[in-house]
Order: sequence, then C-alpha cells, then structure tokens
Amino acid sequence: MAHFAKIGMNSKVITVVTLGNGDMLNAEGVEDERVGQQYLERHNNWPAQMWIQTSYNTTRGTHSSGDNSKALRGNYAGIGHIWDEENNIFHSKKPYASWVLNTTTATWHSPIGDEPDDLTDEEKAANTRYEWNEGTGAWDKYTPPAS
Repeated sequence: MAHFAKIGMNSKVITVVTLGNGDMLNAEGVEDERVGQQYLERHNNWPAQMWIQTSYNTTRGTHSSGDNSKALRGNYAGIGHIWDEENNIFHSKKPYASWVLNTTTATWHSPIGDEPDDLTDEEKAANTRYEWNEGTGAWDKYTPPAS
C-alpha cells in the first residue's frame, strides 16, 4: 500500500489517497513512484507531477520502524500541509512569521529555540503552558482561568 498527496495551488496538500501495491509496480515488478503518479493521473484527471508519494510511517524526519533510511519526505502529508519541492519535504503551515523551518525534521521552530520546560508541579496542575508571543519574540507563560 502506498499513499500519495494531491498538490494544489500554492503547493498545498488537497487530499491524500491510498494506492494498492499493484497500482505502482513497474515492468520489473518494483514499486515506482512515477508509475503511481501516472496511474493517479489516468484515474483522477490531475497532472502526474502533482501527486507526491508520502509515508504514513514518517513523522519529523523519523520512520516509525526506527530505520530512518525508510523515512520519506519529512512527514506524512496531511490536508493543508505544504509540499516543499526544494527541500523534498511535507510540513505544516508556518505558525509565525519569525519561525524557521528545520528541513531535517520538517518542523517549525521559534528563533530562540523550543519552549522552556521549567513549569513547576503547581503550574502543571493549573494547566499552565507556554505560548509564543510574536510581538516580543519570547515564550510567555499562560494559565487559563479557572472554570
């Protein structure tokens, strides 16, 4: 079984479909992305080059089996994700203007690094969390009001 993302305007993923293994075998009986793309073009009236294979088992540049040689294109493509042809990865939409893309993990990071991990037990019990403040370029603590 193989999964393919249908790419639309602005390189956004429109949908993801599943193909049976037989739908993408080449003349030698080997899985071939181009064969899958041609099959999808014939059966969906969408250009072959706008179908990109994605791996259900790949997240943050890592394959779930532990064998990262099997990791494919950063992340499993989801509707609304972006196909980054230059880096050959799928990633989510950029969350903030200042954030930068790590092309190894296909994830966005703040310009000052990941959120702090220093909440006290009391803060955790109160559901306190860090939220990115684009205006100040810093992580702010936020505690939701008690209900």
